[in-house]
Amino acid sequence: MKQIKFVAAAVVAATAVLAMPAHAGETLDAVKARGTLVCGVNTGLPGFSAADSKGEWSGLDVDVCRAVAAATLGDASKVKYVPLNSTQRFTALQSGEVDMLSRNTTFTMTRDTSLGLHATGVTYYDGQGFMVPTKTKMKSAKQLKNQTVCVEAGTTTEKNLTDFSKANNLNIKTVVFESFEAAKAAFFAGRCLGYTTDASGLASVRNKDAQNPADYMILPELVSKEPLGPMVRQGDDQWFGIVKWVVAGLVEAEELGVTQANLAEMKKNDSPAIGRLLGSKDDTGKLIGLDAEWMARALAATGNYGEIFERHVGPNSPLALPRGINNLWTNGGLMYAYPVR
Repeated sequence: MKQIKFVAAAVVAATAVLAMPAHAGETLDAVKARGTLVCGVNTGLPGFSAADSKGEWSGLDVDVCRAVAAATLGDASKVKYVPLNSTQRFTALQSGEVDMLSRNTTFTMTRDTSLGLHATGVTYYDGQGFMVPTKTKMKSAKQLKNQTVCVEAGTTTEKNLTDFSKANNLNIKTVVFESFEAAKAAFFAGRCLGYTTDASGLASVRNKDAQNPADYMILPELVSKEPLGPMVRQGDDQWFGIVKWVVAGLVEAEELGVTQANLAEMKKNDSPAIGRLLGSKDDTGKLIGLDAEWMARALAATGNYGEIFERHVGPNSPLALPRGINNLWTNGGLMYAYPVR
């Protein structure tokens, strides 16, 4: 009888712990005290994170920062953007210079373990590609045998290029540059026959930096998997949860048909799933130390994932990228949200 009572008491205690709201972690406390979210972004990659002539930032990665700011601070404009190159980005996050990194960064085992960082969720499924002058009339990246290819240092791209060259006995001559800007400038100056980075980045560079985009073509192969998304430091589970669930909420909102335009109407919807997402029927915010309206504020600021994609990188944007594998799982893509419940 005593053993039964002990087990019952343990179950009750465990249930009580699970039911408790998340306590504010160090990062959320700092963000609230500062009144600003500090977000590490790319130094300039149109479609993902780039500043205009007035210093206003926009892009898919930028909207993720804005959504997190809206969820935590109630105002999507309360973001300080810190432009970081590939060699600066992890140190800036590890040292606390930024609260989160939303900078077209690939999740890898090494980064998720030995660097002391946490991958939160994929916001863009990508793969490494190659761009060459159209006049080469190349049909395949395997035609780059014995040719020079420009690449940025300190990236998965550099390692993937070496692996691809060795695996296919291509003897590609890698020309490494310390910054993204230097690598692309060298390519357009003719120092390399090819340029390699994520395929989305190639589209962005061609659209923005080529004097005549038609003079350059992106070869069809993707030679790697590049799941991109925001990262946070290890050691603050509550902040990790906030960023992870904001990303999941953006995708689930699209799954449920919740948009920026119909948000007020959807709050009146009888769907339990929509009610949990928007805080109209269930307070999911308490599970991560926020209030019930956390996700409603994020969606009011940025719209759902599909709206963010279409606005910045989709077919009707300057990048004109197809939705492809970044479509919802119900439409044949890989975007599948953790359930917000």
